[in-house]
Amino acid sequence: MTREEVLSYLELPSPAMREALDLILRVAPLMTTVYISGPSGSGKEFAARAVHAFSNRAAAPFVAVNCGAIPRDLLESELFGSEKGAYTGSVRTRPGLLETAAGGTLFLDELGDMPLDMQVKLLRVLEDRRFARVGGSQEIKADVRLVCATHRDLMRMVEEGRFREDLYYRINVFPIAMKGLDERREDIPRLVELILKRFRGQGGVGESPKFQPGAIAALQASSWPGNVRQLRNVLERCCVLYPGQLVGRVEIERIAAPRKAIDRVEETMALFSSLQGLGFGPSVEAAPEAAPVFNEGSEPKAPSEAPADPTVALEPAPPLAPDLLSIPGDVSGFLRATPDFNFRDHMTKIEIAFIKGALSEMNGSVSGAARVLGLQRTTLIEKMRKYAIDREEA
Repeated sequence: MTREEVLSYLELPSPAMREALDLILRVAPLMTTVYISGPSGSGKEFAARAVHAFSNRAAAPFVAVNCGAIPRDLLESELFGSEKGAYTGSVRTRPGLLETAAGGTLFLDELGDMPLDMQVKLLRVLEDRRFARVGGSQEIKADVRLVCATHRDLMRMVEEGRFREDLYYRINVFPIAMKGLDERREDIPRLVELILKRFRGQGGVGESPKFQPGAIAALQASSWPGNVRQLRNVLERCCVLYPGQLVGRVEIERIAAPRKAIDRVEETMALFSSLQGLGFGPSVEAAPEAAPVFNEGSEPKAPSEAPADPTVALEPAPPLAPDLLSIPGDVSGFLRATPDFNFRDHMTKIEIAFIKGALSEMNGSVSGAARVLGLQRTTLIEKMRKYAIDREEA
């Protein structure tokens, strides 16, 4: 991320963001450890990238790790690396993230989720600037700039005995507080402009809608417990539902309000259209020639099949996408005929099916499955933990 990109997202009108930017620019050229606090989705990683971009280490790697997304038995080897034979299955020496980030910046996100035993080892790295790989004895110099962040109240965790007091004071050298979006609503118009511009640069979400003044006012009046991340999701949903169309207050209030139900038919059809763009399922616009018939209160009737010709040798059919992705030609009719349909549960089943399928295809390799699915390894690990998926059972 270039300095220009960083500045575009940090030069916002609210006093809170002006103060945060001033602190970032002051500390960036130094080696001082930075501690970034703030609620989830408020831009802590973006602030960390800004510290790196304006530092003397900008040409070196910026390595980010979510301490809460990596299982505790893997976190040590992820950070410090491991020697060949250090544990079962360790067939080669593997450098850790501290070595990968050499000369650059290591960003430890969600530090409050780090186990106590790992906190002791991190404290030693901060004190001595040295570490050893798992299973090794040779010490390696930790040539990294450390930036830490969490949405948790670390001082309260210290009082409860869940976070080491000595580590807290060791990382809390230069604190930067990122405020939630509810505390800086004046930033929302500029953030909308920047996020839509980024969507256009990335592609894949269609033409941006045209936001009327009432829509911007509705965004500023909405509640944002998920902060900038939630705002980004709302804008992406607008791009899917209203590509190139005018969006006013009514549409924003229906989409952004957390306690208001979104029209099931409208959003489901939009999602199905997105899946078709990825090559999944038949077109929603044209029903298949022998589409199932849905009657109120009855099971779907399968279309009649022609008798098989025993003289014709059929080649094995190619593997099909999971049945979970089968999309009815008449989505509206399907939803009316199945009042117990749960959109969230359906998408969860799809996600679990793909994760298990990718793990099975890659013989249990999380890295390989993440590559197949187009996910970050840490993201896949987090999803596996969420759904209690074991790589051996996939």
